[in-house]
Amino acid sequence: MKARNHTSESDFTLMGLTDSKKIQLFLALLFLLIYTLTVLGNIGMMLIIRLDAQLHTPMYFFLTHLSLLDLSYSTVITPKTLQNLLTSVKSISFMGCFIQLYFFVLLAAAECFILSSMAYDRYVAICKPLHYPVIMSTRRSHTLITVSYLIGAMDSSVTVFCLSTLNFCSSKVIHHFFCDTFPILALSCSDTYGAEATIFILAGSTLLLSLITISSSYVSILSTILKINSSSGKHKAFSTCASHLVGVTVFYGTMIFTYLKPSKSYSLGKDQVASVFYTIVIPMLNPLIYSLRNKEVKSAVIRVVKKAKVPRN
Repeated sequence: MKARNHTSESDFTLMGLTDSKKIQLFLALLFLLIYTLTVLGNIGMMLIIRLDAQLHTPMYFFLTHLSLLDLSYSTVITPKTLQNLLTSVKSISFMGCFIQLYFFVLLAAAECFILSSMAYDRYVAICKPLHYPVIMSTRRSHTLITVSYLIGAMDSSVTVFCLSTLNFCSSKVIHHFFCDTFPILALSCSDTYGAEATIFILAGSTLLLSLITISSSYVSILSTILKINSSSGKHKAFSTCASHLVGVTVFYGTMIFTYLKPSKSYSLGKDQVASVFYTIVIPMLNPLIYSLRNKEVKSAVIRVVKKAKVPRN
């Protein structure tokens, strides 16, 4: 990579979240607990969906991949963050930094479109229930997942390419707890306008396109629900979307706050708090959101537990 020729050593330094040893220890224990719950929650969700035949539907197929993404991009960020908090090793290699950035962008962008696919699935289920088996076929579900990952791979490839072609100054201190776009841009002594504009357009297009899909789906869903005469029917229809709406609001709120603005508006404190939320906290919350508010998942857990308790001859 071109940038490597302009760096006297191969390592960057991650400043982390705080210089206080006491706060570092507290955060390390907190993040370790959150990461443990993230791993258990997301693996548990995937296992429940895999083991219960009644959850073998497009909706839960997408939810399986959402759990996989949450587990993966939390793993891309959290272990290195824990190392930085618990040890004196604050460095990350040039290659390691860009690999972390690549997978983070890939997984985050893919999650945007998987959330869009889930919204489209709910739209078809509520607005076109008679055609649901035909429209949301296995082939279409797999196509939507494949496209989500391909768009994520494209976004991450372009982002890493734009940043890796920049010249970096003598300072290699990244003022963040992981390798993100704005902190890396801040290290460059090149003209970053082109790279910044490209990344902004790419991130904006990804977020806005997926948000438009979600918004249009839910406008149609709301219109259909309002036409239902019975209050129990309205409640049942809305309850199938409630968990997804909560997950979408939390995820997109922090993403838009962090990325849909010029790098000059980057605020270390506020952006780090938002980054902690969507990289570490949200992957833990999603299994809770989609299980505690979902009667089908609760029933599936009971069925799987009862099945496991049945003695085998």
